[in-house]
Amino acid sequence: MGASTLSSDAVVHGLYARPDVIAAVTERFGPDVLRPDGSVDRAALGARAFAEPDGLRFLEGLLHPRIGTAREEWMGSARAADPAPPLLVCEVPLLFEAGLRDLFDAVLVVTASEPVRRARVEARGQTFAERAGLQWDEARKVAAADHAFSNDGDLAALEAWVAGMFDRYARAPG
Repeated sequence: MGASTLSSDAVVHGLYARPDVIAAVTERFGPDVLRPDGSVDRAALGARAFAEPDGLRFLEGLLHPRIGTAREEWMGSARAADPAPPLLVCEVPLLFEAGLRDLFDAVLVVTASEPVRRARVEARGQTFAERAGLQWDEARKVAAADHAFSNDGDLAALEAWVAGMFDRYARAPG
């Protein structure tokens, strides 16, 4: 049996579909952050949140408690499963910045060189300097992690590293 994985990004996507979150986002940022079908346009919302004073702080206050609740519910459900998965893996992009390090038994960081990270961010239509300015620098993240991998190479190298980490932690006592 493999690890059970929770992606914060998937949780956030789900939250942006909830009527209470849509209403709060619309009230704070206006109807221009919605698509014609009434769903949240995350690109438009991101642009507004970065441009407005306290825009990101508002979104963090709205979303982070809900993400925490979703994570706790998911972990409880996974631990209660029979059989329980050998590992629970939470993908948390702002783990250190949000002060969540102590919630986890181990922290693994997948990083890349600045040119590679910049290209990936810009390929998503985002501004690298804006995003990087809100995060710990890569050296600090690597130093705070239990293990780190530089993902400048091919997917096969990353998959091999993840498989090795899975084997290490799935077989660890407790």
